Amino acid sequence: MHARIGDLAALLGGELAGPAELAVTRIAPLESAGPDAICFLANPRYLSQLTSSLAGCVIVAPPMRDLAVARGAAIVCADPYLAFARLTQWWALRIRRPAAPGIHASAIVEPGAVVHPGASVGAMAYIGAGAQLGAGVVIGVQAHVGEYAFIGNDTQIKPRAVLAEGSRIGERGLVHSGAVIGADGFGFAPASGHWEKIEQLGTVRIGNDVEIGANTCIDRGALDDTVIEDGVKLDNQIQIGHNVRIGAHSAFAGCVGVAGSTKFGRHCTAGGAAMILGHLELVDHVHISAATIITRSIHKPGQYTGLFPFDDNASWEKNAATLKQLHTLRERLRALEKKS
Repeated sequence: MHARIGDLAALLGGELAGPAELAVTRIAPLESAGPDAICFLANPRYLSQLTSSLAGCVIVAPPMRDLAVARGAAIVCADPYLAFARLTQWWALRIRRPAAPGIHASAIVEPGAVVHPGASVGAMAYIGAGAQLGAGVVIGVQAHVGEYAFIGNDTQIKPRAVLAEGSRIGERGLVHSGAVIGADGFGFAPASGHWEKIEQLGTVRIGNDVEIGANTCIDRGALDDTVIEDGVKLDNQIQIGHNVRIGAHSAFAGCVGVAGSTKFGRHCTAGGAAMILGHLELVDHVHISAATIITRSIHKPGQYTGLFPFDDNASWEKNAATLKQLHTLRERLRALEKKS
């Protein structure tokens, strides 16, 4: 594929510094780019890579314009990272072959399912009775769409993903391989030394423009539904418990765990391996650092971190032992203060 940088500058709404006819054939990182590549620079810490890069064209912010132009062609954009994201979308549309509409001969579509003529159902996929697939929907190889599930227009369900019975996902969604939407929530009542199952009678409702990573699990609600609002982005291997609600345009990194009935506001984020306990409420714009454990509700926007700093093991054990003595030391200090 060839693209003129003049056309790319117009696409991205940036200022072109260089010959419009210059063509690039790929997008590459700064350090490994050649004259046939276009790259971007958003973080000033990589300025040294810019000066030595062999890239044919670099997308930069206005403060980096002169330095970029000194080495070659550039496209100057207010937000280079956003411009890069939009460029990758444009590029992907041109190099990836779209799925052909139709139902593969080996797929199973149960009676009563409604599959739009513009949808694509891959080999050995299963579509349950009463399920509805909108225009442009793509169901990957061996994917499972349960009874009365609903999939909005232009949503992709990748190979071997599961959308269980009654679950719903809106338009332009993306569910990666191995994800399971609508498994039973973890509900059991103790009964004389054993566990009695609580049937999970709710479902999962997912909005528009939601991306769900590989092997992520979103449990159905116990009575009400688990809800993922518009624009949410979930990374790989995330666990969302039953009756959780995640507000619009929130984003969670890999291995985050959210226990049942917790409610997030809009525009929240959680770093990798963060853990959020159940039955909590977090307001809009709460940002949780990686590996942090949230044990109480958060009513004020901001960044929240709960990390015990790592160290070599011997030092860590000493610090941990000291930490365990803090309560005793506090009581001793109070007693001394009273004597004085």
